[in-house]
Formats: sequence, structure tokens, C-alpha cells
Amino acid sequence: MESLKELLNKLVTVVTLEGRTLVGTLKGFDNKENLILGDTHERVFSSAVGCEREPLGLFIVRGDSVALIGELDEVEDAEIDWTLIRGDQLSNVSHGTFR
Repeated sequence: MESLKELLNKLVTVVTLEGRTLVGTLKGFDNKENLILGDTHERVFSSAVGCEREPLGLFIVRGDSVALIGELDEVEDAEIDWTLIRGDQLSNVSHGTFR
């Protein structure tokens, strides 16, 4: 949990197990690592039309659905023309049995 405290009030990217990419300001979290994001938007990737931005506002992410969270460099991110980024949306994580 110490590392999440370091991300409070910073712009973060969250990738969920469902394959969603969310960008927002980390406003809070609890002991189950549920996240509260402010000014959130989702980056919806497509191989046909590029990356689109879907505004979500205040958003809560269940801790058990978070695959990855990291601080976003706002300067570098602003230099990227996301409309030119093409690719398929990430797939859901499927859990299987290892043999």
C-alpha cells in the first residue's frame, strides 16, 4: 500500500483485467486496493480508427480487477497524437488450470 500512497493526487494509468485502459487522478484507495479516480477517461483502442477518448469523470475501480497501475508522465503523454495510435483493444484475462 505504501506505493499507492505515493501516487495520491497524481495522474495514473490503470489497466484492468477486462482490458480497459483508464487515465485519471488517483484520489483515494482502501485496504482492498479499490481505487477512486478523478477526471477519468478511458482510452479505447481500435485498429480501424485509432485511439478514442471516452470521458468518465469520477470513477471507482474494484481492486480485484486492477492488472496494472502506474504514474503517467503528463508531458510525454501530451506529445503523443493518440488519434494516430492503432491497435486492437486488450483481451480479458482468462484464468485457466495449469497442468
